Amino acid sequence: MDDIFSQFGDIFGDSFFGGRGRSSGGGGRRVNRGTNLRIKVKLNLQDIANGAEKKIKVNKMVACNTCSGSGAKGTAYESCKVCNGHGVVSRVTQTILGAMQTQSTCSSCSGEGKIIKDKCNTCHGDGVVRGEETITINMPAGVADGMQLSMSGKGNAAVRGGVNGDLLIVVEEEEHAELKRDGVNLFYDCYVNFADAALGTSVEVPLVEGKAKIKIEPGTQSGKVLRLKGKGVPEINSYGRGDLLVNINVWTPTSLSSDEKKNIGAI
Repeated sequence: MDDIFSQFGDIFGDSFFGGRGRSSGGGGRRVNRGTNLRIKVKLNLQDIANGAEKKIKVNKMVACNTCSGSGAKGTAYESCKVCNGHGVVSRVTQTILGAMQTQSTCSSCSGEGKIIKDKCNTCHGDGVVRGEETITINMPAGVADGMQLSMSGKGNAAVRGGVNGDLLIVVEEEEHAELKRDGVNLFYDCYVNFADAALGTSVEVPLVEGKAKIKIEPGTQSGKVLRLKGKGVPEINSYGRGDLLVNINVWTPTSLSSDEKKNIGAI
């Protein structure tokens, strides 16, 4: 949006749109802003259930150490002679309605109001170089695949000072080997044989952390769902927590030996 309105600013003057993209106290000078970065962070089910702290190395534009991000050697700046340090230039055009004054960004200093006399040899006057930063990200519990989080000021550094861009973190959820997730609830397919379903038994089911033993009542039918309250995933930014739903599947053998047939007959 800033780029779109800046084109109108060149025609009607930056003051027409209230000086979009400018600093309020800089006499119309441009405020540089670094671009945003987007990265993906992989989380397993345990990370999602409990929250996690991740340290990520991010390759991005950082401020030049040689010139401290100024782009100049020492204080080798001078005020722009075209705009007299204002960052904008005014022009008057004659129309059928009379004289009209407009303002546009100074092309000589790109709206900064100053010009580097002697550029830094490291960054060649840009004030930024390619570098790497280790960023600590605190992922809240309950995030979901595709969810995007934002860290202000952790994106690319701005050219010759200004405001850094943001770091956008996209969650990539790794599939669990046994548990399936649907929102805050988890699902597990539990398979029992015909005899255990008929007579009843106890089985272990996996949790996010550890296991739980559940009781299969005698005469349990295939398709019955057992609910373990509070064993699912927490709701993000909330105290609520989902459940673990155990779907009972009775395994029926396709072929039986004579002894197995006798045992089933005895049941």
